[in-house]
Amino acid sequence: MSQAQGLGRRYMKAFLKGFFVAVPVTVTFLDRVACVARVEGVSMQPSLNPGGRQASDIVLLNHWSIRNYDVQRGDIVSLV
Repeated sequence: MSQAQGLGRRYMKAFLKGFFVAVPVTVTFLDRVACVARVEGVSMQPSLNPGGRQASDIVLLNHWSIRNYDVQRGDIVSLV
């Protein structure tokens, strides 16, 4: 019984260690580098959601280009 309890404790410790490393890394990546967003509605037609369909498109928002002022004519910029 104590061996199974020690095994469970070891797995829980490894899980928590990985969790406390993965969460800050993921949050930093999504905040500083890139994140995924859904575009809904007709405001971006015909570039996004073409043909008047009601489904939403999924886009990758690149935060890195904005930080380096690497925006060119024709780029779509999202403001929050």
